[in-house]
Amino acid sequence: MKAAILVFPGSNCDRDLKVAFEQAGADVTMVWHKDDALPEGTDIVGVPGGFSYGDYLRCGAIAANSPITRSLKTHVDRGGYALGICNGFQILTETRILPGALLRNAGLKYICRTVPLTVRTSDSDFTRAWNAGTELQIPIAHHDGNYQADEALLHQLQAEDRIAFTYTDNPNGSAGDVAGVLSENRRVLGMMPHPERAADEALGGSDGRAMFQTLMSALVSA
Repeated sequence: MKAAILVFPGSNCDRDLKVAFEQAGADVTMVWHKDDALPEGTDIVGVPGGFSYGDYLRCGAIAANSPITRSLKTHVDRGGYALGICNGFQILTETRILPGALLRNAGLKYICRTVPLTVRTSDSDFTRAWNAGTELQIPIAHHDGNYQADEALLHQLQAEDRIAFTYTDNPNGSAGDVAGVLSENRRVLGMMPHPERAADEALGGSDGRAMFQTLMSALVSA
């Protein structure tokens, strides 16, 4: 599996994501935001957490218009895989690769702690390692993680089984307790919690490791 991780000014989880992919057996390339092409043969693009461009305008808004993001859109339009975590999720919504929007946390405070997540679907290559209803312990670290979608969109996401994770105890006001959503073809996942920070016992937990291992298996056999 070949993974490309996008790096923007202000990204601070890019190396964590690189390690998580490498531990699952992936060949990883870091790709600078001013590059205009992904490495040949890229299977999955990782869009990491952090504060791209200092979160000016809106979180992810400037990154959504950077040169490399155009290649990300092309990759996704061709059916390629992508994983956006935290700021990466914000970027995926700003590009309209994923629906909805991430707003300021309901409590107007930055939240950094491990929270319980509930797996809502096992029907994706990101979540196939778990049964629906499984509870995971995954860290969050965000100020603008309040996922919002109108009633019609929430109903659509639920009907299409595209809600990947929900918060067991909603920390930020997200509509429907949504913590992660899938694209229509189920090959793009955006989520606010950080599975790459829970991919090794040395980090305090390994509940996120299975996501990267499952992706590796799916892409190698594809």
